[in-house]
Order: sequence, then C-alpha cells, then structure tokens
Amino acid sequence: MNCRMLVAGLSLLGGLPLPLLAQIDPVKRDLLEAGYQQAFEGHGPFPGYGYYYMNRPEFLERTNLALRLAIAPVYLDGELGLRNVLPDTDLGLGINGGGFAYDYYEVRQGKYYHEESFIGHGGGASVSLYHLLNPGAMIPLTAVLRGVLPYTFYERDTLTAPNFKVPDALADPTVRAGFRWGGQEPVLAPNLAMEVSGWYEGQFRLDSGPYGYNGDRQIEPVVHLFWGRTAFIYTFPELRHRIELHVTGGGSVHPDRFSAYRLGGMLDLASEFPFDLPGYYFQELSARNFVLMGGSYSVPLDKADRLELSAGGVTGSVAYTPGDAQPGNWNSGVSGTLTYNSPARAWKLQLSYGYGFDAIRSHGRGANSVALLMQLDLAKSGADRPNWNQFNRGNFIQRLLEPFEHW
Repeated sequence: MNCRMLVAGLSLLGGLPLPLLAQIDPVKRDLLEAGYQQAFEGHGPFPGYGYYYMNRPEFLERTNLALRLAIAPVYLDGELGLRNVLPDTDLGLGINGGGFAYDYYEVRQGKYYHEESFIGHGGGASVSLYHLLNPGAMIPLTAVLRGVLPYTFYERDTLTAPNFKVPDALADPTVRAGFRWGGQEPVLAPNLAMEVSGWYEGQFRLDSGPYGYNGDRQIEPVVHLFWGRTAFIYTFPELRHRIELHVTGGGSVHPDRFSAYRLGGMLDLASEFPFDLPGYYFQELSARNFVLMGGSYSVPLDKADRLELSAGGVTGSVAYTPGDAQPGNWNSGVSGTLTYNSPARAWKLQLSYGYGFDAIRSHGRGANSVALLMQLDLAKSGADRPNWNQFNRGNFIQRLLEPFEHW
C-alpha cells in the first residue's frame, strides 16, 4: 500500500465529518456505522465512513448528565450534556479532533485534482445551549445556540503539486444558531421522522489568506451560511410501505472553497446534513447556493420485512462556488436500493445503485455508482448479529432466501 492509499484508508475510517446532533439525543444507543461508495466512471475522492456511535442519556445514575461519543480510529467527537441547567434548557460541552479530519479534495467538472488536494488535521471545543420552546407538545421545537473554537493545520499529500502552497494553520471561531421542529434519528432508514429546521452559521477566520498556485485562492476572513431542511418519513402500518420526502436549501455570503456546501453521493450517515445526489462522486459539487428536492418509496419483498426494495431520486439547482463552476446549474440523479434487515433488527445492510444524469465525466454527461451501507446495533441480541466466518456461499444464499420461506 502506497502513502496515498494509506491516507485514503485512514480518511475512510476517521476523516469524514461525523453526525453532530442539534440537540441532546434522548435514546440510549450503541451503533456501528459504515459505508462505502464506488464510482463506475472516473476517479473521485476516496468515499466512505466508519465509526462507533454511543449515546447515554443517563450517563451516571442520579445525575443530570448525558454523554454522546462518535469514535473512529483516528477521530473522536463527543459531548457531555447537562440537562435542565436552566428551565427547559440543556447545556452541551463538546470536544472533537483527530487526524485527516479536515482533508480537502478539489473536484471540478467531474475531475478530481490530486495535485490541488491536501491533508488537514485538527480539533476543537464547543459550548451549546438547547432550549425546548414548546414543553409538553407532541413534536418538540428546539432552539440551538452553539459556539465552536476549532484549529486546523494542513500538510501536503504525496500527490500535491510541488508548486502548490497549502493553507497556513487556521483558527476558525464559529457561531451556529437555529431551530429544529421534530427531528430524525441518527440511524439507517428510520421508519418514521418529521423535521423542519433552519440554521445560520458564522465563520470568523483569524488566519485567513491566500494559498494555491501563487496565491490564486483565498480563505475569506468572514463567511455567513444559511440553510434549512424539511423532511418527512412515514411507514404505512398495513402495507408496510415507506415514503420519504425531503427538501434542503442553503445560501452563503462571501463563500470560499472551505465553506462551500459539498453535494453528491449516497452516504446517508456521513454527516448531520448529507446533501445526497445519486450517481455523483461523494461531495463532488461545491455550491454557494443550492436547493435539492428528493424522495423515495420502499416496499417489503416478504411478510417478515427482512428484504425491502426502494426507488428514489433527487433533483435541484446549484450555484457553484467561485473557482469550482461548471456548465449547467441543474443536477439530478435516481437510485434503487435493496435492504436486508436481520430478524431482530440488530443489523442492516443496504446496497444502492445510483445514476447521475448531469454528472460530468470524460465521455460527457451521466455517471453510475454503487454504495454499500451497514449498521450494527450492539444493544440487540448477540444471536442476531452476523457471523461472517460462517457465510460460505451455500448458507449465505440460504440466509438471503429465508424471508421468502414464509410466503
């Protein structure tokens, strides 16, 4: 394995942003999450994630403490929550950091530029307030205020061009404010969810400046981001069909490459706000303003709901970040997904195919990709977990056919 592949492998397990919840998670969880996407045409940034997500809403008995941790081999994100420090208000004290957490990948018009990409390490601390605006209501409405002090330093990759200067170390104090009505659990393909949220984030760089080829790129000293999301997921009780609808949009003031919204891919749990576009590379498009609309419909293939088949699509308009523009503002993709649920729902596998109609490749427009996602719930019965050593060809096929035996 060469140095480039080693960096890519570490990024797979620890370098991608982990889900950061915009409120204290009230459910006890022990989840292993992993995902990988493979493009059929071209070569994009190494796409994947893998981490352990632990949540303890009652961290210590007879206290008001909660603990959330997301742990990858070279990265950690955690928050200690203190409930009811003020009426209907929780306090969160967070820390995060690790290697390869802030790598930057330059992609323009469907081409991945290794020579303009580089490695980023760093971490930071945060303080958050979560205020429940409607106590006693069926659907919670939470206001969030968060301050973050991150510090990042960059280094050259083995394929970074010799005459390309990477950015200097960057301190980036950030303020986020927003609201979330309802929410969506940090799990793969939930059966029920409703969310309406809106957010503002201000980034105030203390060490902004030029980088790149002879200073042809600039880190803006102040960036303002605004985005919102509406999502609805419902499973019909009798039919057991699941429908998912979502609309996400965002805008920015004084955007740069580091603050751009990165759109593309089918890795649902790689971040709190995954801007998916089937068929595209993971985070292929850099947007200063965008709106994405999408949905999917899932049906069970057996009475035990062990196998599900779904079809979906995403479409939207993108205004590109300066320096990363491409012809055409409209981008669309469709996907098909086969999901396997273990009998006690302790583990779940998803295999997805995506086609991006407007993705630019060497042959023109259009791109294909596949993604494999896995979730393992460590809190469920151990007998329900997969034993990969016993999965020879014969009994693997038998396991897949088991749901149809009860038809």
